[in-house]
Amino acid sequence: MSSHAEIDEVWPRDGRIRLVGSVHGSPPESAGWQLVLALRGHDRYRLRYGTVLDGTGFDVSVPVDDLALDGLPKATWDLHLSPGADGEGDGDVLRVGRHLDDIEDKSKIYVFPAQSASDEDGTVVRPVYTAADDLSVECVPGDLPLSPDELPFERAGWKVR
Repeated sequence: MSSHAEIDEVWPRDGRIRLVGSVHGSPPESAGWQLVLALRGHDRYRLRYGTVLDGTGFDVSVPVDDLALDGLPKATWDLHLSPGADGEGDGDVLRVGRHLDDIEDKSKIYVFPAQSASDEDGTVVRPVYTAADDLSVECVPGDLPLSPDELPFERAGWKVR
């Protein structure tokens, strides 16, 4: 398995998404690390959050309000851990996911609570696993119908409450 940032815990609550995990596959050499959220389909749009590794472990949280983008019908953020205080370190950028637990197709098994951002659209924010068991965060405007069949998420098999 290639180097990656392995997720142990995902805590979506209190207006934040907290991620606890560890770096696997290559020893971390950088003193500073960042969680980098890349907006899918918009290569240059990134959000960065500093984190400190304790050995190989990391613990970082992201405010859901930062992820809400007014005017977009849907936004998906892909999560990466990057060495270097500026997120542009010399080491590999590590995709955040969960691969070491023998559970396949987490996108159909793990269902995280949705949270509403405080933007004018009332954007609903929810962490999700991709088909490759990587972690992403999907966002949709909160004024959408609550029927799962009508939501524009990649995986519409859950209900927003």
